Amino acid sequence: MTEATDADLVARARSGDAAAFELLVRRHYRATLVVAQQAMRDVQDAEDITQDAFVRALERLEQCRDPARFSSWLHQIVRNVAHDLRDKQRVRRAEPIDDVEPPGKSNPAKDAENTELRERLSAALDQLTTMQRTVLLLFDRDGLSHGEISQRVGCSVGMSQQHLFAARKTMRALLGGPDVG
Repeated sequence: MTEATDADLVARARSGDAAAFELLVRRHYRATLVVAQQAMRDVQDAEDITQDAFVRALERLEQCRDPARFSSWLHQIVRNVAHDLRDKQRVRRAEPIDDVEPPGKSNPAKDAENTELRERLSAALDQLTTMQRTVLLLFDRDGLSHGEISQRVGCSVGMSQQHLFAARKTMRALLGGPDVG
């Protein structure tokens, strides 16, 4: 007996088969969580986003135009949910003074420099689109190839390369690196 395809499971879920949707969740949960973690850089937020994305996917299952590409459609929902959450967090972002940890005592100048660099890098990453940030982190931090990235995020290899180029150009402009084309 062959394993049901995503298209088969989507068709069954559309007709009310809860077990079929549960199989889709089990099949795609880890990959969806990875996409959410790359978008948010916070495990708890990523778990919330993953859960919200599956709820939205179930509610909008009829809108999935190509059930065979369910995972790509689902990952786009994840990126959209993450984008919405980041927008909400920007509005509410504030650290209470009591929660700020003092820098290490070993080298205050170096600690301050590292803190400033981390803040500049984080702010620059926040200026990228979700897709640019995801591709940049997958390529530079995780060492994935454009072929692997394209499969993870649901775009072509060429688009992965374009997102990386745009992300690096934006990061150079924001961080003051050399301007290379």
